[in-house]
This record gives sequence, structure tokens and C-alpha cells, in this order.
Amino acid sequence: MNKNVPYKIYLSENEIPRQWYNVRAEMKNDMSPMLNPATGKPVSVSDLSPVFCTELAKQELNNKDKYIDIPDEVVNFYKMYRPSPLIRAYCLEKELGTPARIYYKYEGGNTSGSHKLNSAIAQAYYAKEQGLKGLTTETGAGQWGTALAMACGYFGLDLKVFMVKCSAEQKPFRKAVMETYGAKVVPSPSMETKVGRKINEMFPGSSGSLGTAISEAVEVAVETEGTRYALGSVLNQVLLHQTIVGLESYKAFEKIDEYPDIIIGCAGGGSNLGGLVAPFVSDKINGRHNPHIIAVEPASCPSLTRGRFAYDFCDTGHVTPLAKMYTLGNGYMPSASHAGGLRYHGMSPILSQLYHDGYIDEARSVVQTDVFAAAERFARVEGILPAPESSHAIKVAIDEAMRCKETGEEKVILFGLTGTGYFDMTAYMAFNSGTMSDYIPTDEDLEKGFATMPKTEE
Repeated sequence: MNKNVPYKIYLSENEIPRQWYNVRAEMKNDMSPMLNPATGKPVSVSDLSPVFCTELAKQELNNKDKYIDIPDEVVNFYKMYRPSPLIRAYCLEKELGTPARIYYKYEGGNTSGSHKLNSAIAQAYYAKEQGLKGLTTETGAGQWGTALAMACGYFGLDLKVFMVKCSAEQKPFRKAVMETYGAKVVPSPSMETKVGRKINEMFPGSSGSLGTAISEAVEVAVETEGTRYALGSVLNQVLLHQTIVGLESYKAFEKIDEYPDIIIGCAGGGSNLGGLVAPFVSDKINGRHNPHIIAVEPASCPSLTRGRFAYDFCDTGHVTPLAKMYTLGNGYMPSASHAGGLRYHGMSPILSQLYHDGYIDEARSVVQTDVFAAAERFARVEGILPAPESSHAIKVAIDEAMRCKETGEEKVILFGLTGTGYFDMTAYMAFNSGTMSDYIPTDEDLEKGFATMPKTEE
């Protein structure tokens, strides 16, 4: 145990992982297979290939290979902003007066401002290798859309982004950045797709949802020659690519002779949390260590804490396969909260299974005013303005550090800071002016979402 560590722990360029880690290969209970809604049978690569790049479809269904090689061209792109630092939050520790040692893995050191580029560049690479001309996608807060715009710009691919309407209105400069990299951005629900027109008719003035934006993007992808769909979270392939975050964190802790007792990540679709915790989950599965893993979600969209573990569509328009996950129902319309990247009705099937089996120990939901209070407390001493999504993890990290203060325990806390808040100033202004409000859905609100779930035989 080494208490005297530098503020920033860096790996060398040569220590960037050359393989992604596939946690499915080690899970005691593999996640239930995705189902083709037309047949009720497990999906195949041929089922997924009209929507995803073929290689990504293979990765999606791979539950055998523990490690998957990262293509050299992707590694070379990673070198422009990776490895990212593991930072000791000395100033936050001092401000809290806690004996806990707090670390955060900082993924904001690229133009997208987040970890999303790790998967975006991989998905764009496979699209280019397949000879495709373009991709479609959805985005909530805009970090995924920005990352994929960067990746498509790098490889010369067209990109159409369906951005959740309330986020498009809250974050107009995100749209400008995406357009700078060559993407076309459409607020969702739109009038450009059958799904969008249907949602606008059913919910006039809808602020949108990630489930709706996914439906629109998939619809355009399957109807446009030479185009496929790319998703920024939830899917197995995305969590696979994001394991580079956890693998680097693991190596950095080895360098300073530390190991986290508590690991915390925000949870919307699951790419942040899943990428950070994957190698530590391997330790839990194999009995090497037993860190306490906490998933943090918004109280306004509480899929883990109040959802059901069942098969559901991954989108609102019912154009995607069925996945078994913790879900609020594909028709659940979350409130227009400022953590746009966490406004998804379901949770990654991998993380859902790990939570169900106890490898993710705990899920907590928090209200957004508490989240922004924690974000500002962190920003004032650590010098980084965090995104609302990552600030959910900051809130619980502070809670855990204060619990250590009460008990005198010197626990090591790790959380993922995977987004910057420079495009979220409308939200910070609302908090600072006292006009931000909290929304917690009633049981009746949730029942409306559950009612949209398909009836399946398991």
C-alpha cells in the first residue's frame, strides 16, 4: 500500500492495452440471448448484419474469447489521447476531511470530452473496412454523437445523428461540434422517419428519449444502402471496447501498489460503468479480490433500482431485437433531466446479469439537484468541470468518503469521470439560479412503461 502517490498516474504509450477484455467469456451465468422478435429465437450474425457491421455483429454475440485484438489502426488512433490518467483527488480528500483515498479515471482529454471515442473509433474502423459509406446513430447529451462524428470524419464516412430533442435544445453547441466534423444532426423525435412521426402523434410536444432516437437511427440505417447503425452504449460490443478504461485503471493501480475497495460509475445504458469495472469484475468472478461495485443512476430514470429484469425492446419503435435487461419498459418517457446520456429505459444486458448475480453489489438512484451540488463541490477543488452524467458517480463517491470519515476507515475509492461539462452550462445555470427541480416517477408512471413491454415466454 502506497499512500504517497503522484496526483496523476500515467501509463506509457507502450502500455496501452492491445486487446479488449470480453467479460462474457468468464461470467458464471451468461446473459440471456437477444431474441429475434419475429421468431422468438436467439439472433444470429446474419440477423444483426443488416443493422450492424458484420465484425461488430460477431463481437456482439461472442461469449467464448476472453480477449479480442484491437486493430492496429485503432490503437494508433488511441495514442492521440490515450492512455488517460488515473488521478488522485488529493484536494477533494482534503476538502472532505476524509481518510479515504479517492481516485478517478479521467476520460475527458479529447474533443468529444468523454470515453465515448473509445468505441466510436472502433465502430467507424469496422465500417470503413467493410466498405460502407456511412453510419447512423442516436445521442442523448451529445458526447456519443460528437465522438462518432470525430471517428467518421477521420475515416471519411457520412454520419446522421438523431439527437434527443430536449438535449438538442439544452446543448446547441454540441450540434455545432458534430456538424464541424461533418455529421448531420436531427432532433428526435423527428418527422423524417415513420417512427418519429408516430411518436410525435402519440406524444405531441415530446422531449424525446434515447429509445425513440435509436428507433429512428435504425430505421434510416436499414433503409439506406451502404449504411449501418452504431450505438454508443448498452450493447456487448460497446462495453467490450470500453474495457480499455478499466484495463488502464488496473495497470495504473498496480504501478502504485493500490487496489480499490469501492468502484463507482454512473449507469444509463452501461458503457461507462461496464468499461471501468470489467477487469475488477474478473477478479470477483475468479476470487482474487472483492471490491464493492456501485452503479449510480438518476432517480428520474431508475432502471436498476426500480425496473424489471425481463425481455424488452431496446428501442421505443420496436425495430430492434429483444434483450433481457433491467428495464422500465420501452415506452417509458423519462423527464427532460439534464443528464441526457442517462435517459435510457434499460440497462446493458451484461451489467443487468452481473447485477442480478451479485457481481455488481449495489445500485443507487440520486436526484439531479444533489448531483449538481456534488459536481460543483468537486469542480471547485479539483479544477475539472464534470458532465452531469459523471457527476452521479461523484455524488456517491463523496457519500462513501464521508462514511469513511465517520468510521475512520481508509478505503480506496475509484470512480469514473468520463465526461466534461462545458456544454452543460444551461444545466449549471439552472442549478445556480435555484430553478432546477427534481423528478421522481411514481409507481403509476412506471406502470405505464411496464405496460409497453412484450409478453415473452422464458
